[in-house]
Amino acid sequence: MTGRDILSVAVKAADEKKAENIVALNMQGISLVADYFMICHGNSEKQVQAIAREIKEKAEEHQIPVKRLEGFDEAKWILVDLGDVVAHVFHKDDREYYDLERLWGDAPLENLESDLGA
Repeated sequence: MTGRDILSVAVKAADEKKAENIVALNMQGISLVADYFMICHGNSEKQVQAIAREIKEKAEEHQIPVKRLEGFDEAKWILVDLGDVVAHVFHKDDREYYDLERLWGDAPLENLESDLGA
């Protein structure tokens, strides 16, 4: 399974739990950590946890190893490490504060239309 395939699984899982403003940064050649960063947010701690849980469960269903899951209890910024893809699930206020899209502004946005059914 390619990094793009893993990204698709994560994006669809986040979308199923009504994650907002789902974006993916193509980190290839920019970061050694992962090929893609998926960033999204929820509007409550419960929703943030539900999004992260769904990403984890869908990854496991597709035999994608979940290397780490951090920040689940606090539900302000949950990181789901899927190897080639790192999913960042924020609480809305924390997403605005950390602003990863600006921090990694040199990374091109990945087109997610086919993953979101738009």
